[in-house]
Amino acid sequence: MHVRHSSDGQAVIRFRAAGVVLLLAHLLFVGWLTLRPLDVPWVTAANFQPFAGIRADLALGPAEAVRRIGAGLLLLAPLGILMPMAGGRLLVSPWASLARTVAAGALISMAIELAQTGVPGQVVDVDSLLLNTSGVALAHLLVVPLSRSRLRRGNRAGAGDLSRIGNGVRLARGEAYPASQGSTPTITRVGIAP
Repeated sequence: MHVRHSSDGQAVIRFRAAGVVLLLAHLLFVGWLTLRPLDVPWVTAANFQPFAGIRADLALGPAEAVRRIGAGLLLLAPLGILMPMAGGRLLVSPWASLARTVAAGALISMAIELAQTGVPGQVVDVDSLLLNTSGVALAHLLVVPLSRSRLRRGNRAGAGDLSRIGNGVRLARGEAYPASQGSTPTITRVGIAP
């Protein structure tokens, strides 16, 4: 059997590393943006009623509503792309990927909202949680399935077997996986000492 190291394995590692670095950079930026104390003369009360803040934003007029709701959607939206990128998986169920990404985005958004309870000038808002999570889901749906299908198509054309790429090793084209590499070694039974 002829096994060769694949340059595709290195590409996968670099892709994942870039995803992790960008994900951490974005999370640091979001933490700085949302958890820094604000010097404001007054603060609104915390909003625990879903869609109350969105309705209030809509009452401010179309331009202000688009700005505020858009900011809520865009804050964590890059996570919808960066989390799957950091995972580096090509062969995954689109629904499982979406569910994992949205759940992680919701947990991150909830952690931010809970951390804001101790920050002066920052207010907890359940609508922020809803908008942040929706932004993660929308970004994931708009970018990740299409990107994965393009990468799979490109990989099929030039890389051969995808299942071995994650390990950094792949078989040369036309070679079969070995059926067996010999018998498994066994250890003889040893009695228990008195």
